[in-house]
Amino acid sequence: MTSLSPTLQFFLDIARVQAVMARRFDNKLGGLGFSEFIILLHLQASNDEKVRRVDLAEKVGLTASGITRLLLPMEKVGLIKREAEANDARVSYVLLAPGGKRRLEEALERAEVLMEDLVPATEAKSLKAMFTAFAKFGESIV
Repeated sequence: MTSLSPTLQFFLDIARVQAVMARRFDNKLGGLGFSEFIILLHLQASNDEKVRRVDLAEKVGLTASGITRLLLPMEKVGLIKREAEANDARVSYVLLAPGGKRRLEEALERAEVLMEDLVPATEAKSLKAMFTAFAKFGESIV
């Protein structure tokens, strides 16, 4: 068996943790998937609860076509709306719909309970330190 560098193993472990967390969120958010949850969070945090589709793709870490595939069913069930830019037909916006706001509020409550179950309060400081390290790493690859 080939031995992996500690750095490669670390990032493989991160990928595994992300997959497990996404699966747990998918099971606990009342029918809202982890990716949809993240999209709704980004929309809620933006000015006017509206983001250009390409900017949303970048924030979520997907390609423009990948975000489009996620947004289509979200629009059909009333979580988001699309809006074209009046001055440039190539630009489209994604807006948080009233149904998306409602579902996000419910999902946030469930997500907080899930996190309390998964991460003891005594580990919060460790998580803050890891977040700081990841934030620095993220800045270096952008």
